[in-house]
Amino acid sequence: MDAERLVNKLATWIKEKVSGAGCEGVTLGLSGGMDSSVLAVLCQQAFPENTLGIIMPCYSDPQDKSHAEELAVRFGIQTREIVLDDAYDVMLKALPAYNPNPEISRTARANIKARLRMITLYYTARKLNYLVAGSGNRSEIAVGYFTKCGDGGVDIMPLGNLVKGEVRELGAHLGIPQAIIDKPPSAGLWAGQTDEQEMGLSYETLDRYLLTGEAPEEDKSRIESMIAASQHKRSLPPLPDF
Repeated sequence: MDAERLVNKLATWIKEKVSGAGCEGVTLGLSGGMDSSVLAVLCQQAFPENTLGIIMPCYSDPQDKSHAEELAVRFGIQTREIVLDDAYDVMLKALPAYNPNPEISRTARANIKARLRMITLYYTARKLNYLVAGSGNRSEIAVGYFTKCGDGGVDIMPLGNLVKGEVRELGAHLGIPQAIIDKPPSAGLWAGQTDEQEMGLSYETLDRYLLTGEAPEEDKSRIESMIAASQHKRSLPPLPDF
């Protein structure tokens, strides 16, 4: 991968998409993770004065905020912090319990966090005449590892053709802080949550399958099942064919 050439192409692509929509800049969620860090730096290169990273804690690990702020200082990225704890509490109080299954309930509660962040980003984007950029990568998109109308609810996904390992390479080239690159990928949905644990496979295995079609049979079966089950997340809502 020619990293510098890719950086230039992605920054140009971001400019074109924003300008083509008649907008003036980009806003994104700055989570302190690797993907959002890489995205933020690319957006900053495209719009040095009109990129806004929004830090949105929602009962989050304080280290995530610390990493987001460290990145913003290193690259001169404008940020704003909007704490969503109270909004999350109000939503939980207003919504009925429904399903007693603890695993389903935990995921449903976690999805509220992602959707509150989406609302926050779109409110800000509308006020500033910006587009919302998402940090989803090819690996996550392929198996549906994102919240529909949450972190999947964005206008552009500049990293969408890069598997996780390629994003990591790009991050190293850009000079993303090593602590961000090295920490276990996590959506920060609950304490101790990691992407690989939740998916039940490693990014290395998933990346290899997406790039070559090769994986241990058990992992291949799991990946293909996840791809099929999440097809609705990658498509517009179906319309009647009559």
